[in-house]
Amino acid sequence: MTEFTTRPVIMGSRGVVTSGHYLATAAGFRIMENGGNAVDAAAAMSFCVNLLEPHMNGIGGEVPTLIYSAGDSKTYAVSGVGWSPGSFSIEWCQKNGIEAIPGDGYLPACVPSVVDTWAVALARFGTMTMTQVLRPAIELAEGGYPLDSELQEFLSNNKSKFDTHYPTTAQVYYPDGKVPSVGDLMHNIELANVLKSMCAAEEKAGRMNRIAGIEAARDVFYKGPVAEKIVEFITNNPVEDATGKANRGLISYEDISEWHATVEDPVTLNYRGLDVYKCPTWTQGPVFLQQLGILERFELSSMEHNSSDYLHILIETSKLAFADREVYYGDPLFDEVPLGELLSSDYSRERKDMIGNKASLDFRPGDVGKGIRENIYNFDQNAVVMTDAKLAEKDFGLGGAHLGDTTHLDAVDREGNMVAATPSGGWIGTSPVIRGLGFPLGTRGQMFYLDPNRANALEPRKRPRATLTPSIVTRGKDPLMAFGTPGGDGQDQWTLQYFLNQVEFGMNIQKAIDAPTVTSLHFPSSFYPRDAYPGRVVVESRVPEAVRKELENRGHEVIATGPWTNGKVMGVSIDTKRGLMSGGASPRRHSGYAIGW
Repeated sequence: MTEFTTRPVIMGSRGVVTSGHYLATAAGFRIMENGGNAVDAAAAMSFCVNLLEPHMNGIGGEVPTLIYSAGDSKTYAVSGVGWSPGSFSIEWCQKNGIEAIPGDGYLPACVPSVVDTWAVALARFGTMTMTQVLRPAIELAEGGYPLDSELQEFLSNNKSKFDTHYPTTAQVYYPDGKVPSVGDLMHNIELANVLKSMCAAEEKAGRMNRIAGIEAARDVFYKGPVAEKIVEFITNNPVEDATGKANRGLISYEDISEWHATVEDPVTLNYRGLDVYKCPTWTQGPVFLQQLGILERFELSSMEHNSSDYLHILIETSKLAFADREVYYGDPLFDEVPLGELLSSDYSRERKDMIGNKASLDFRPGDVGKGIRENIYNFDQNAVVMTDAKLAEKDFGLGGAHLGDTTHLDAVDREGNMVAATPSGGWIGTSPVIRGLGFPLGTRGQMFYLDPNRANALEPRKRPRATLTPSIVTRGKDPLMAFGTPGGDGQDQWTLQYFLNQVEFGMNIQKAIDAPTVTSLHFPSSFYPRDAYPGRVVVESRVPEAVRKELENRGHEVIATGPWTNGKVMGVSIDTKRGLMSGGASPRRHSGYAIGW
């Protein structure tokens, strides 16, 4: 009898795509049907989710991206995280009484990276023009897209806030002054006009040269009227943020015009014969690899899946790896990250030996290089270690802490090209829509520390360490998997469990997605106000009560949550010998779906 999964395993021999919204997935599929490759399809899906999931991401945010190129059998990282303003520094914060970078408003905004990330990816790895990949998003923005229940609930819950504090956002999402209903057609004409202006520039410059056309399209955004409108709006329209004050933006025209996405080497580790690739330490991605380095020293496949023994090892491994992330990770152009030592066999063995039968309540980063290694309980009590009572009584301002502003998408084509991308930031919940553009800026700069002695400390034109963390896996030179998830600090825990569900326990792609998950909150959050809960683990209630009790007996503070709440993994895979591609999407995000042919 076929085992039940919440969605079918989507299979095809010509191409498979998946994303956080079924209309974006359909757009990616249309691109492939029209001759595009996986990179073309991923770009189209990304611009569509910017429109369709504005409460999760936007064109003003970020999109760290991994690409496996079938042409040379190599994996590349595209640095889809923009830099901080050139005038934004620890000294500026001290002079202006900023003790922690807020999670909302303009102060945490970095240069939008989405457009140039896809311009670079298309030019180097794609086959289509910018106009071709923008066409589905323009069609949806102009012609309308049906409002889904998740976005409708968000708009309903935030109407008062938008009407009062973000009126430009209200103008876009409540055009008649009322909360729209599920199924109503939504439009974003301002965003459509931005995208159409890029297409017009491309046509003018690129009739004989695809690359020149793509460059002209991105220049409209970074060196033309879009950049000018961004700077004008954030300079002349101060907005209240979690500091309790109305602040202006610090991003300058030069900050925007001088930024470029770059193609970089990813970080990799071999796990049981599979090469796993992550973005460098301008994301938290290598923490996934650190966990694998420890876990490879256990016989996981001999354990019962999601038994207390197995989950205990996972949780303790995450604590150790994320402690290192907190101490050492940052933009490698600024921070000296001892990644070789952190991923070495000797270090992984040393860390594995630190895992006992009981839960550790200590903060235990390794001592392998520069970094502050204080005990977790010595963090700033107001900004980092937050009890439930303190969280309840403290006012975090207009934006508060939001951990869900992310989505994900993957694509694989018949040639074996593969893309994993994690769009995030630039969501409508924490910054107002820029008048005339139809999108807000992001708030990724909240992840910087204001201690100059720490890794990931704020510096001018530095990339904040993002939680956004796509994954690609190969077997030798052959592509195998691309996957990712929204979820802040949980991303490299949930995708780890998804990966192990397949590699260690033989699950198919959809069953691996559906399986219940656990999430450690032991270490400081990457998000304002950087709360940490030593020993706490959030467990989906589908994990049996007996297992939860056994974890408590080991010293874990177990918090049972809803049965389908943690992790919204999406992924694709390819069996190159059979010519078979597969895809799946999490039911935890109602609108996510995969399509194949």
